[in-house]
Order: sequence, then structure tokens, then C-alpha cells
Amino acid sequence: MSATPDYAQAGELKFGQVGIANLRVRTLDVERLAAEMRERVERAPKLFERAAVVLDFGGLAKLPSEAETRALIDGLRNAGVLPVALAYGTKEIDALSQQIGLPLLAKFRASYERSAAEPASAAAPEPAPASTATQSTAQPAPESPQSSTPLAVASPGLVQTTPVRSGQQVYAEHRDLTVLATVGAGAEVLADGNIHIYGALRGRALAGAQGNEDARIFCREFHAELVAVAGRYKVLEDIPQSLLGKPVQVWLEAGQLKLAALD
Repeated sequence: MSATPDYAQAGELKFGQVGIANLRVRTLDVERLAAEMRERVERAPKLFERAAVVLDFGGLAKLPSEAETRALIDGLRNAGVLPVALAYGTKEIDALSQQIGLPLLAKFRASYERSAAEPASAAAPEPAPASTATQSTAQPAPESPQSSTPLAVASPGLVQTTPVRSGQQVYAEHRDLTVLATVGAGAEVLADGNIHIYGALRGRALAGAQGNEDARIFCREFHAELVAVAGRYKVLEDIPQSLLGKPVQVWLEAGQLKLAALD
């Protein structure tokens, strides 16, 4: 099933910056939503079986009732996933979360808020050094004689020198991530910018975790369980066998996740 925005789907699944799946409900149809999640579990059981899911009702015109929400939670649990929280939103969602006994989690709607072009106050703030992230830090640039304003310092990015093992997670907040070793099966690497992996990628890699659609993933040996850019994802079962074991790059193009072998 395509992970690109598909308004014919009852629910669009994305991954946030902490690796928990965000299910934005677009159609309050419990049977359809449960069937879609059951299919995802059957196609990639190692990733989705008993996976933690945050329910996001921001795509609905009307908030579900307590009874409807409980029915949806039961349906999703029967499909094999575990709803653990509601995405933050209005005071009505806050009240609903208390009624059903689930917590509210913030930041899970960041990429949706950006794509919907809501007011700047509703979106997560952009990190100040992002615009200079590609500048070299080897030599400081000379100050312009016309201006006395200090130049911004480029972020060096996060460098992981040791293997990322199963169950571990490495997150590069507001910057790129470079991994000089292997990302093992069951491990997870995330970055708000790009991800560069110089060893084998056998776990999950999620770039553009806060909605940066220009982020990319590069790896030397591709065996990924899951790759995602700005929430759009593909699992191993969706990836051409011809790319396995090869150097690969992953990026977004017109809202669709693309993969290609590196020359």
C-alpha cells in the first residue's frame, strides 16, 4: 500500500521523530481502518505487530465520541497494533483523552501542520542554523566590511562512530546524522536533516523527522527494515530486491518516496 498521501485511504500512516507511528484518521470507519492496519501487520509483522500507534483526529471534521473512539481502539488492537495515545489538538481532544484514559502526545502532527500551511504559530519553529548547515566549518568566513553582524555557526551534525545495535535509537535533533558503522536489525536512527550511513543499514532510518521534505538518506549497504523521509515510508517488503546490498539513496519527489542505487 502506498505511503504517499492518498485521500481514498481511511487512514494515512506516518512515523514521527521518536519512531512511534502516527495514524491520522481521515475517515471514521472502524472496519476499514482495522482492515488497513491488519494488512500492514501481515505484510511487515516484524515492524507493525504490537506496534505503538498514536491516534490523530486532526483530519476529521467532527471529533469522535467516547464510544466511537473506544470502538476504534478495540478494532485496531484486534488488527494487531496498540493505540497508546492521542495526538495533541483542541481542548475537546484533551477531554476525550481523559475520558478514554489515554495520554496526549505533542509534536506528532508537525509534518501535517506544515503541509497544510497553517499559521506559523502552529508549526514547530525552524532551527536557526538550518540555513547554514551545508557551509564548511573548516575555515571561518571573513566578516563583510559592510556589516558588523556576526555570522551564524554551521551545525557540525551528529557523528555516531560505533554500531547502533538492536533496540538502540540515535536521534540527531535539528541536524544531520552520520553513522560510521552498522545500523543493526531492530535499531533505529533518526535525524531532522539528512542521514549518512557508511556501514550496512539493517534497521530503520527516518530522515526529516520534523517534516523536512528535502532531507535524504544515503547508505553504503542497503538492507533496511524501514526508511522514511518526512513521514513517508517504505518497508523492506515494498523495496525492489535489486537494491538490496547496494549503495542506495532515499528521497522525496512530488510527495512520493523514491529509492535508487548510487553510482
